[in-house]
Amino acid sequence: MRFLDEDEELNPILSAVNLIDVFLVIIAALLIAIAQNPLNVFSNEKVTVIKNAGEPNMEVIVKDGEEIKQYKSSGEIGSGEGTRAGVAYQMADGSLVYVPEGKETPSKDKAAGGN
Repeated sequence: MRFLDEDEELNPILSAVNLIDVFLVIIAALLIAIAQNPLNVFSNEKVTVIKNAGEPNMEVIVKDGEEIKQYKSSGEIGSGEGTRAGVAYQMADGSLVYVPEGKETPSKDKAAGGN
């Protein structure tokens, strides 16, 4: 009965079992990392990712449900014709308020019935 007297440290199968355990932990960690990725194809969330913000090679990736769109910057400054649409003001708390132009708002005199 030589097998009963065999030392456990000399058994090569035991080290292979330990390696399999290590690989299982690594695979589990990778699966968790994939599930936490904001651009995960299995989630139906709306996500916008901006890569290299403000740089000439900036990219914007928009994921809406299962649809993914990628927009790349050409690095050129845009130009064209248009009209002023309004004014944006930054408040003391950091929020932005947009005031559109071109629409008349009733003044206090007209709203009160005065001329």
